[in-house]
Amino acid sequence: MTVDYKASVFLPKTDFPMRAGLPKQEPGHLERWEKMGLYARQRRESKGRDKFVLHDGPPYANGHLHIGHALNKILKDVISRSQQMQGKDSVYVPGWDCHGLPIEWKIEEEYRKKGKDKDAVPVAEFRRQCRDFADKWIDVQRSEFKRLGVLGDWGNPYVTMDYFAEAQTVRELGKFLMNGSLYRGAKPVMWSVVEKTALAEAEIEYHDHTSTTIWVRFPVLSSPVAALTGADVVIWTTTPWTMPGNRALAYGAALDYAVYRVTEVADGALVKTGDRLLLAPALAEEVMKVGKFTAEVDVAVSGADLAGTVCAHPLRGQGYDFDVPMLAGEFVTADQGTGIVHQAPGHGEDDFYLCREHGIAVPETVQDDGTYAAHIPLFAGQHVYKVAPAVIEALTGAGRLLAHGKLVHSYPHSWRSKAPLIYRTTSQWFISMEANDLRVKALQAIDDTRFVPAVGKNRLRSMIEQRPDWCVSRQRTWGTPITVFVNKVTGEPLRDQAVLDRITAAVEARGADAWFEDNPQSFLGDSYQAEDYEQVFDVLDVWFDSGSTHSFVLEHREDLHWPADLYLEGSDQHRGWFHSSLLEACGTRGRAPYNAVLTHGFTLDEQGRKMSKSLGNTIAPQDVVNEYGADILRLWVISTDYANDQRIGPEILKQTAETYRRLRNTLRYMLGALDGFTADEAVTDVAAMPELERWVLHRLAELDAVVKQCCHDFTFHTLFAELNAFCTSDLSAFYFDIRKDALYCDAPNDPVRRACRTVMNTLFNALVKWMAPFLVFTAEEAWLCRNPGEESSVHLTTFDVIPADWRNDALAVRWDAVRKVRRVVLGALEGARNAKVIGASLQAHPQVYAPADLLAQIDGVDMADVCITSGITLNAADVPEGAYALPDVAGVGAVVETASGEKCQRCWKVLPDVGTHHHEGVCGRCDDAVTVIAGGAA
Repeated sequence: MTVDYKASVFLPKTDFPMRAGLPKQEPGHLERWEKMGLYARQRRESKGRDKFVLHDGPPYANGHLHIGHALNKILKDVISRSQQMQGKDSVYVPGWDCHGLPIEWKIEEEYRKKGKDKDAVPVAEFRRQCRDFADKWIDVQRSEFKRLGVLGDWGNPYVTMDYFAEAQTVRELGKFLMNGSLYRGAKPVMWSVVEKTALAEAEIEYHDHTSTTIWVRFPVLSSPVAALTGADVVIWTTTPWTMPGNRALAYGAALDYAVYRVTEVADGALVKTGDRLLLAPALAEEVMKVGKFTAEVDVAVSGADLAGTVCAHPLRGQGYDFDVPMLAGEFVTADQGTGIVHQAPGHGEDDFYLCREHGIAVPETVQDDGTYAAHIPLFAGQHVYKVAPAVIEALTGAGRLLAHGKLVHSYPHSWRSKAPLIYRTTSQWFISMEANDLRVKALQAIDDTRFVPAVGKNRLRSMIEQRPDWCVSRQRTWGTPITVFVNKVTGEPLRDQAVLDRITAAVEARGADAWFEDNPQSFLGDSYQAEDYEQVFDVLDVWFDSGSTHSFVLEHREDLHWPADLYLEGSDQHRGWFHSSLLEACGTRGRAPYNAVLTHGFTLDEQGRKMSKSLGNTIAPQDVVNEYGADILRLWVISTDYANDQRIGPEILKQTAETYRRLRNTLRYMLGALDGFTADEAVTDVAAMPELERWVLHRLAELDAVVKQCCHDFTFHTLFAELNAFCTSDLSAFYFDIRKDALYCDAPNDPVRRACRTVMNTLFNALVKWMAPFLVFTAEEAWLCRNPGEESSVHLTTFDVIPADWRNDALAVRWDAVRKVRRVVLGALEGARNAKVIGASLQAHPQVYAPADLLAQIDGVDMADVCITSGITLNAADVPEGAYALPDVAGVGAVVETASGEKCQRCWKVLPDVGTHHHEGVCGRCDDAVTVIAGGAA
């Protein structure tokens, strides 16, 4: 009768389920952490440690989170948690950006739906609605961020619309006012005619746009070049709407030009034979093609000779009766157009500075909403977006249009309204890049900052080197106001610290609304009269708001420090938050508010396309969490190289879920193998452990170095790749596979089994902690299986200290040789199974052929255990014909023979001694084990 030995086999046992059920399980962990006050406990238990401060770049509180938010916040959380688990006090204070156009635009959208006029609503009421809107979405986003497993001071975040934050922002602006850096001036800025405000560079995106192009003739009135008498200077522009603002023409002093005489015209041409046109020879052929004429050079002209030439506006006699001088411009090239550039100082940066240099005033042509002012001849009231046909008609009627066409090109658009922008010279408030050496200080600060990846340094540096003065004013309502009074006589801003102190006190007490609601005399005090001053009602650029967060967050919270250890945002923030924070801090404190800057790329779909609702390829983080769980999304984040653009989609998420399943099974196997393990069973003398266990500890020491380096470098995709490979290749496919026999069948007190379980315990503790920063829910679930208790959490622990002497490179070389031989044997076993020679590997007794030096290298290793066979013979001989071999393992081959003996009914090995022991049908090892388990031996 066959005896059932199943009860004597130590099969893995654990309550840790194979199927995670993360969407249902994770909220329970969140509730538990909330109840135990996990974040507060971390702070208490970390008191006295070195701090690590990742200052949160504030998202806008204006809608549900998108996948970019999830990537950003999860990456921040992984970094913060990994620093905490390295033994630091890692403090994370989340924040929100509440002012500015995104929220104001949402409120205006609601007004438009209801047919309401924003300008008819009292300022205080409009600002209250903006504040309520932001409050609502802060609560929504906070809940969504917490659901992603992001740990932070959610009960005490920072928001830029808090009264103290607004007051501190006013103080920061006051520093620029008092040191002379803040000034009001007229300069060309990117202007949104839809939103009726200037936009910062970070609020601009570029899309293809179809522009109307025109070639226009300016008749020469006078010139030092006799050949130009009676000729026309031809320009080309993609902005016909700027023609009413033309005040000059620019040429290249170093370029070659020529006066061309028209010799032949085709049907539809707007020139006639004999007309004389000034063009750059390099571009003449293209002009003739679009103008449908041919011409010959009448006389060559040097660019320098054009100085002093004066033209008439092409609409002269119709309200445009001023002279149009030709001016040398360094920006003029012969790459496109005609070689001459028309200058509208109100609508172009080069135009503005060149005309200002020559004392040419900037005309006010276009109003805030994009319509021409009432005094503009021919086009008053028309909109710049729609005026091109009228301009073409007027120029044609005046005989000054040479040709027109269409051009598709990259053009600036508002990233909110998606409408094309215009350059518009307006009166704005600026912070000088030169006053107080702001540019010099900022460039030095960049050199003193660590950038990850390093390419970010050059990107930000080039921006600071080339940028103009910082335009900090916006013609909007919802924001921190520019709290400045301007003398009506001198035009100079009032610089008085006492006035500033009264303003900031009012703002801190009642919010920025005080600036709009209070009597200005209450701010000016007894030293000034309100009727002598203009009160400025523009609001600050939101980038100044967020750029000032370091002052009211890092400097004023006792749990933080200034400067921050790290700022982390998307790569677009080189021109956004990194940029404005740098300028604000350098202008007020002389250095950057951060020691390091980390940037990540953007999230694309599986085909590498930008996500958009129109393409239907968006992935909402809420949907991923509901289907897979937050840990799957977190695993996706750390498995990608964030330095580049990442891809996500259904197939990628399925692959990530499969990777997670394998990692979870690794934890589950260890938990099952550790059932009943206590410290009394542990082997404390590592040197006494079997080689295989010491090799595992060596690998653990290697991984420990990788973990530390990756946490320092923030290269979590490398960390994940190493951990995943370790779990899959070194553990599941090798160590666990080999040691199943010892774990299941050895006696409880067997030295090999005890050593194995000791190493399993060490592995579990190290791995679950290394996984904790990214698999926050799964790591906690696994941890509690081994460490139950209401106050227990893996997130209150630190990474284990791995002894350096566990590393054994000589042992690693030896076991590399073992694994090479094992690969050949496993391949041979697989072939034998397929050929029906054996059913299971334990039925085999392979003959292995290998060089003598290789066999000497693995001498003493039980290769039958390693290859999971019942026996094995190692032969120092050449590989015989027909043996299984691998091309990358030279000189090694294997032939599978069947093992001799009977099958042990307990361990299933086929051995000659089965049936010769006290217990029926078992081998000698199992006979001893059954005796021990039955209490027959100690």
